[in-house]
Amino acid sequence: MKENKIFTPLQVSVLVVLRILIGWHLLYEGFSKLLIPNWSSVSFLKESQWILTGFSKWIISHPGILNAVDLLNTWGLIAIGAGLILGLFTRVAAISGAILLFVYYLNNPPLIGLEYSVPTEGNYLVVSKTLIESVALAALAVFPAGSFAGLDMLVSRFRNSNNKMEE
Repeated sequence: MKENKIFTPLQVSVLVVLRILIGWHLLYEGFSKLLIPNWSSVSFLKESQWILTGFSKWIISHPGILNAVDLLNTWGLIAIGAGLILGLFTRVAAISGAILLFVYYLNNPPLIGLEYSVPTEGNYLVVSKTLIESVALAALAVFPAGSFAGLDMLVSRFRNSNNKMEE
């Protein structure tokens, strides 16, 4: 593929490994929520202390909306994780994951003056692992990270062969 020629093998390897590692993390998080009986995002939403506090409280106060958010969160994580691991619809998965993680961040950012009842891992004054992972997904979205070693590469080849047949 022409796109791959502009990247060194090391660059390609790092992008593929980053894509798969983040994909694994999100897939695991989704499946863990799916397998925990009665899992709900309500405890996370109750901790919201920043610009999405009002929205989080609104979600909690509407059981039907909360159930939909829980369903979308669980299956969204699974779909995003699987897409990243397989390299299928990689750009869509990366953008979706970046947005989802950024929404998590906006709910519970590590800012001075905000204290949460549950200690959180990886928060270091403004920057958290959630923010870092969101930005890493944004980086994956701007590179052809699925075209190196993923199903996007096969889909692209299939489309190109069909286009040549039509000509």
